[in-house]
Amino acid sequence: MNTFEVNCVVPGPFGVGESPVWDSVRQSLWWLDIPGRSLCCWNSRSGLTRQWATPEQTGCIAMVEGTQDAFLPLWVAAMETGVTVLQPLDNGRIETRWLTRCDLPEPGMRFNDGRCDRQGRFHAGSMVMDMGLARPVGQWFSLIKQTMQPWQAGLITPNGLAFSPDGRTVYWSDSHPQVQCVWRAQYDTQTGQAHGAEVWIDFAPLPGRPDGAAVDEDGAYWICGNDGGLVHRFTPDGRLDRSVVLPVKKPAMCAFGGPGMDTLFVTSIRPGGDLSDQPLAGGVFALRPGVRGLDEPRCIL
Repeated sequence: MNTFEVNCVVPGPFGVGESPVWDSVRQSLWWLDIPGRSLCCWNSRSGLTRQWATPEQTGCIAMVEGTQDAFLPLWVAAMETGVTVLQPLDNGRIETRWLTRCDLPEPGMRFNDGRCDRQGRFHAGSMVMDMGLARPVGQWFSLIKQTMQPWQAGLITPNGLAFSPDGRTVYWSDSHPQVQCVWRAQYDTQTGQAHGAEVWIDFAPLPGRPDGAAVDEDGAYWICGNDGGLVHRFTPDGRLDRSVVLPVKKPAMCAFGGPGMDTLFVTSIRPGGDLSDQPLAGGVFALRPGVRGLDEPRCIL
């Protein structure tokens, strides 16, 4: 275990903090509260947090290319019934423009983890919201010409999507307790197709379930250990390099940011029950892990 100074930058609490994205123009962190149906933004200069209500639960976001210098940027967002473009407004309202509606195979499904590849293609995974059903009907989708096209099926709770610095390797996980694996595959940057998928990390003997992830400039894979209160770093050859202890049990997803891209931000989940041993559950945390991250790719629509 590695001990770093971990600060709670936004106490929240948020129900399920997901999809953190660093905004270098505004020096701000954006993320989602899935059950709270909100898009959130914390400004590191002022310390202020803002929220915009979304029409559905939203699993993941990516900033739209060409809007990063706007007063407030546009976001592509994967929701319960499809993919939208979200425009947060300064008056607290949010405008929504649907790109595509998705007919997912079973009722009670929504999109979960996702992000853009290095070429700006948006990807998102679908899942049955009631994880107790353990239905392996989740899939990874790519947004192509305003339609969501599947490229990997048979998942219960898709998570941990990330790409190597050169974009030629893609990683993803299934965080369901019955699976708990991370896969690695070769990724064709021209076609956006993954092939040769193999189990890269078996999480069963490790503390926590594999949740949201990020890749640093050295190509190492950082992934939250949900239920374990840790963020793990794996080197490109699959070696567990370090595990960072957090003051909450359910970290959800991590992202690099800060002026030097040397801060790791971690969102978290606030479960029900007695939280006397983790009063900050549902907050957003920051630490300096000693490595730098990469700018998150923008979505090219």
